[in-house]
Amino acid sequence: MKNNLWNILKKELRELFRDKKSLAMMLVIPIFIPLLVIGMSALFESQMNVDTKEYNKIGFNYELSKTEKSIAKEMNIDVVENTTKKLKEKYKKGDIDLYITKKENQYTIHSDGSDASIYASTLVETYFNTYKEFLQQQALQENNIDANRILNIITVKEKVVEEENFFASYIKNYAFLFIIMAITVSATYPATDTTAGERERGTLETLLTFPMKSKDIIIGKFLGVTVSSIITGLLSLVLAVISLFLTKDMFTIYEGVNTMYSLSSIIYAIIVIITYSFFISGLCIAIASTSKTFKEAQSALTPLTFISLFPGMIAFMIGITTTPLIAIIPFLNFTTIFTDITAGNINMLHVLLMIISTIIYISIVLYYIIKQYKSEKVLFTK
Repeated sequence: MKNNLWNILKKELRELFRDKKSLAMMLVIPIFIPLLVIGMSALFESQMNVDTKEYNKIGFNYELSKTEKSIAKEMNIDVVENTTKKLKEKYKKGDIDLYITKKENQYTIHSDGSDASIYASTLVETYFNTYKEFLQQQALQENNIDANRILNIITVKEKVVEEENFFASYIKNYAFLFIIMAITVSATYPATDTTAGERERGTLETLLTFPMKSKDIIIGKFLGVTVSSIITGLLSLVLAVISLFLTKDMFTIYEGVNTMYSLSSIIYAIIVIITYSFFISGLCIAIASTSKTFKEAQSALTPLTFISLFPGMIAFMIGITTTPLIAIIPFLNFTTIFTDITAGNINMLHVLLMIISTIIYISIVLYYIIKQYKSEKVLFTK
């Protein structure tokens, strides 16, 4: 049995490394990891360093006082005074970034929620806070009250205790999501070729005439696809680490923060990558085995790419953390556990539950495939 299994595995690996498409899936896709890391870092950098002139044209439907004009000048606000009707027209044309209307002591900021108006709204809110503080101080002084004692009755100081920042955390987690997707894409082609592809070419029938058990054939094919997936995952992780190392000195948003994965997170990331590779390889083999043609198998496997990405993406965006239940939910568990690991929350119970549940899923999948391959009706139906 061991010799048969080893021979099948060698055959699969030999075909894998000879096939240009399989090699492309396995080795080329990880190259997109650095592009993702550097591209998203550049995007964050551009958003953080937007020139004030891009969003400082603010309309007012009333005449500003000397104090207001002074504050606006200090904040580099380009003041446009006009009627509400004219300001509305200017805003629609894009001549101003937003406009403000005043009714007695009620000020209303009019915007449409676009990127420029969001920046402009933040600028205007700072402007009004500054102006309100001035009016408060003036009112207190007129009544012979110590403004400093009233307005500064408490002081608040922020101390950041973590080296992480939002951008570093975001980039590292999205890089891992892309690694998961790369592993999935890498597994789909060899799984399709070694099952539906061989059936379509007629080589599977020849293989089954050899004196070996169906179990050896399936496990050998499964391990071949898994090796391909693991290589893709580990190569992607290496490129992600290199990319994070390079971006630290390339972008100012990472100044003073640690963008790198810690040694422990890299070790656990490898565990997650290997576990996921076994899981997705078995699933791809199972789906492709039920297909009669290569094209049919590709169509059936295409949704897996999205399924592997979106649960983890949604979990990351809404801040889901791992629980014992989530640790056994396929696809979701791999991403949430890694997110917890990068945040320094290593829970061995969750890791063990992920591994054990994956072993159970793989066992069920392999049992199903072996059962299918023992059925000549399933194998040779055209």
